[in-house]
Formats: sequence, C-alpha cells, structure tokens
Amino acid sequence: MALSTQDFPTLVRNSVTAIQGAARGLVDLTVGSILRAVVEANATVILWIQGLILQLLATTRAATSNLADLDSFMLDFGVTRLAAVAASGQVTFARFTSTAQAVVPVGATVLSADGTQSYTALLDTTNAAYSASLGGYVLAAGVSSINVTVTAVTAGIAANAVIGQISLLNQPISGVDTVTNAASFTNGVDPESDAALRARFITYIASLSKATKTAVGNAITSLKQGVTYSLTENLTYGGAVQNGYFFVVIDDGTGTPPGSLLSSASNAIDAVRPVTSTFGVFAPVVVTANIAMTITTAAGYDHTATATLVTTALRNYVNALTLGQTLTFSRLTQIAYDASPGVTNVTGVTLNSATADVAATALQVIKAGTVSVA
Repeated sequence: MALSTQDFPTLVRNSVTAIQGAARGLVDLTVGSILRAVVEANATVILWIQGLILQLLATTRAATSNLADLDSFMLDFGVTRLAAVAASGQVTFARFTSTAQAVVPVGATVLSADGTQSYTALLDTTNAAYSASLGGYVLAAGVSSINVTVTAVTAGIAANAVIGQISLLNQPISGVDTVTNAASFTNGVDPESDAALRARFITYIASLSKATKTAVGNAITSLKQGVTYSLTENLTYGGAVQNGYFFVVIDDGTGTPPGSLLSSASNAIDAVRPVTSTFGVFAPVVVTANIAMTITTAAGYDHTATATLVTTALRNYVNALTLGQTLTFSRLTQIAYDASPGVTNVTGVTLNSATADVAATALQVIKAGTVSVA
C-alpha cells in the first residue's frame, strides 16, 4: 500500500483549518502569531517523522533498499551478494641476456604501468617451467622468456588490463629484466550490483522447492559472477538418448574453468535436481578462432599502434562470446573499423583460413587463437 505524505504547507494548512473549525471564537493564526508558530513547529516535527517512516520503508524492501541494507534483506533468505572476481591471465617474464639460469618465484608481484594495480604469480604445477625444489618458474640457460599465470591482488574491474599495461617488476628478480602481458586481462568483475542481486533474487524465489531448469540454472549462476551454462536433457554428453539424465556445460569466461568450479557446480545442482535423475557437469570444448586481416590507416595515424588496437578489439570480442554463440565472419570487418577512426580499409580477412562463420554447439565456446593484423 502506498504511503500518503504531505508537504510542509499542506500540514500547516490542514492544522490551521482544524483549529479554526474546532474553535468557538476567533483565533489568531496569522503569520507571526504564537499559535501559528506552534502549528509550524508541529508541522516540522511531523515532516521529520514522516521522513523516518519513508526511510524505514525504503530500507526494509528489496526494491528500494541499497548496498548494506539490501544485503541485510537478502541475508534473511540465505542469499548473499556475489563477490568481486580478481582479474587473471598470463604475463611474460623476459631478459636481455640468457647465459645463466634465473627463477621467477611463486608469489612474485608485478605492477601496472601506473603502479596502481599489482598482480601475484600463482602456483601452477602444470607449467612446464615450474620447479617445486626452487619454488618458482625456471628460465634455464639459453631461455630468454617464460609465461607465468598471475592474478590481481585487488579483485574488481579496475585490475583488468589492456595489452602491455602490466610492465613493472615490484621487486627486482635476479636475471629477469622485463615483464609484460601479451593478451588483455578482461575477467575482473566488481561485486554484484544491487540491480543484479535483485534480479537473481527473483530467480532464487522462483526456483525454491522446484526441480526445474530454473532451479538448476540459479544454482549454477549463484556460484560466482560471469558463469554461463547450457543444459541438455535426456541425452548423454556423447549424444545417446538416456531418459532421466541431463548434463550441463559450464564456462567462467575463460573457456577452461577450473576443476573446483565444476565440483562446486555439481554439488549445487545435486541439491536441487529431481529425485532419481542423474546428471553430469562438463567444461566446454574450446573452438579456436584464428583471424588474419590487413588494414589501411589514414594519414596521421601510427599504423602499428592502430593495428594493435584492432588486434585487441578482435580478441576481446571473440573471448566474450558465450557457450554456443556463433562467430560471424562479417562481424570481424565491423570490429576493425570500430576499433579506431584511423582504419580506412580492411582487406584480406580470413577466419580459420576461410571466409565463413565459425559455429559453436551448446558444448562449445569460441576463443581467440592467433590474431594477425597487418
């Protein structure tokens, strides 16, 4: 029910009318009179109380509350705001002289060019250069560079980085001279917004006590931000008919979600799945998109810098494609033109050495491979 409120003039006018109607004789309510001052003082107090009531109503409803008040409302239902996601990716440690062995220790930190964002080298036992005994990644004699996965110290979109933005060593590393990122970092995400939390709360309510696709989807998307999925019913992952079985393919935007995310998704789905049904959880199959093109730049524009802008734009577009989304060949030319006003012509465009779209099934996600802009 909407709350009926009154402004200051209305409160004073109504009070004056009530007093005059109840008085048996003449009452002095002119501006400046004592009784008029009392009426106006009461009206001011009523405005203050009215404001408190409106504030209380706003903070006790999900539609009008914000930030901590919205979190408090959601917590009563066991729903919490999804945390920020730290940007991550690979950086290249390199050196000018490679005559001796060097080690990049796990935990080494690197910085963005302006020094505002820091990134830490992660432990990655799958990296061929990792040495457990040395506690880091080894540049053997004769090796001039290695790639190491790093993650932002501070989670959020601010730590996303364009190509080459990560370029400073926070502490000297013996035998290492430079660091850079050859690909953009685009997977950093700020904490879930109020609007997104409200929207997810609606799907949460809709999924309660229901073994439905919505319930399964809500269980998956509530794990972390940036998660997408596809759900296939009554078929095995290999395509054979199997009634009562379903499987989901999950991606966190990287194309290679970690096993911990797949395990968490399996546990979340198991809590809402229909009784007697069985299911499977899989990572997507990555379809590589190799792109080549030649651009012509206008006078006054640096061709190399413009080509870098186009390369970055193409990579970012392709890597943002979700599960099952097709990469259309004609879009590539548009992206090149949109990347910089200095692009005057785009020729020789190929996508995986052809001139056709690259399609993806619900099991696949397309990611950028080699992007060559001449």
